[in-house]
Amino acid sequence: MLRKHRTLIPRLDRGPLRVLFAITSMPVGGAETLLINLLRRFDREQILPELGCLKEPGPLGGAAAAVAPLHSGLIRGKYDLRVLDQLRKLVARQRIDAVITVGAGDKMFWGRLAAWLEGVPVVLSALHSTGWPDTIGFLNRRLTPVTDGFIAVADCHGRHLTERERFPEAKVHVIPNGVDTYRFRALPDSGLAVRKRLGIPRNAPVCGIVAALRIEKNHLLFLRAAALAKRQAADAHFLIVGDGPERGKLEQAAAELGLTKCVHFMGVRNDIPQLLAALDVFALTSHSEANPVSILEAMACEVPVVSTRVGSVAESIHEGKTGLLADTGDADMLAKHWLTLFNDQSRAKRMGRNARRMIADRWSLDAMVNGYQHLIQQVYDRKCPPVPTPTALHKQTASATV
Repeated sequence: MLRKHRTLIPRLDRGPLRVLFAITSMPVGGAETLLINLLRRFDREQILPELGCLKEPGPLGGAAAAVAPLHSGLIRGKYDLRVLDQLRKLVARQRIDAVITVGAGDKMFWGRLAAWLEGVPVVLSALHSTGWPDTIGFLNRRLTPVTDGFIAVADCHGRHLTERERFPEAKVHVIPNGVDTYRFRALPDSGLAVRKRLGIPRNAPVCGIVAALRIEKNHLLFLRAAALAKRQAADAHFLIVGDGPERGKLEQAAAELGLTKCVHFMGVRNDIPQLLAALDVFALTSHSEANPVSILEAMACEVPVVSTRVGSVAESIHEGKTGLLADTGDADMLAKHWLTLFNDQSRAKRMGRNARRMIADRWSLDAMVNGYQHLIQQVYDRKCPPVPTPTALHKQTASATV
């Protein structure tokens, strides 16, 4: 299979770079929400983004299509080898200058292979987890030499990619996840309105979690901690925001733990800032993470976070300053931390303010967008023929007139 060759034009002599993000589909999740924000915020004079879904667009497809051209239905099944031809045609037709695969699996393999065969000058892979679903298989490792860079979402995640996944250190780039700090901010009046709709008393303590109802998010641990906290905070309520394959099991577990009246399954929502405003404490109970967007959003809304000590969480949750940490699986410690913050509102508010300042300083959406834009342009410029300096141009002109 022959690889095409492209003649590259320096950016100063051409228009914006055309960038295709390749992903399986757009379910409701942190990585997908980040991607939509990224597509929306690129400077169109520098980057023209497009989105390619191997399968159908999914629940967030409409939101993605509203901010960038969307292509879908490129693969019909796991072993549909025609996906390579479909991707190559898409890349050629849209004159794509950079392909960025989002997540591991099929899109990481087929997206990079198609880009390389079409002579796309910039080939990058963005990963969002330290385990499933971003486990790197044998075939994806074989394409490391044709990949210009691997994007990690936090310093700890970057070390994971070099030390555990064995990617070359020079190819690993850390671009922290970013939050829209205008959309995600303290909204106390909205929080009171949410409580009223749910029948939660104004002063009742509320803890919540925002995560797809999948096994790695470990909502069962959240429910066990809720049952423990409820023993000492009888009026406490708990919000579970999100949906997924584990919902039936979790609803049954809540009933068995006697939590039916105080646990609210909210499903998929598009008013996350308003829901966060109703919380006294935000919880994350995952088995594994890299740099979870949900806790960054909660921090931007000035809600203190209590999380399991996974992935890069300790980079944003500074113990006792912006939140509290517990070991993975430790329901007793999670409940203890929740009760501490329920009972000390001044401490909780102080942590929330600290958290907001930290997000504004390091994890803003603008910083993430600038990081991607700079990396794409840097790789493209490196592969372009050097631009003649004024001295070189003078010499060329002089020799031509001799």
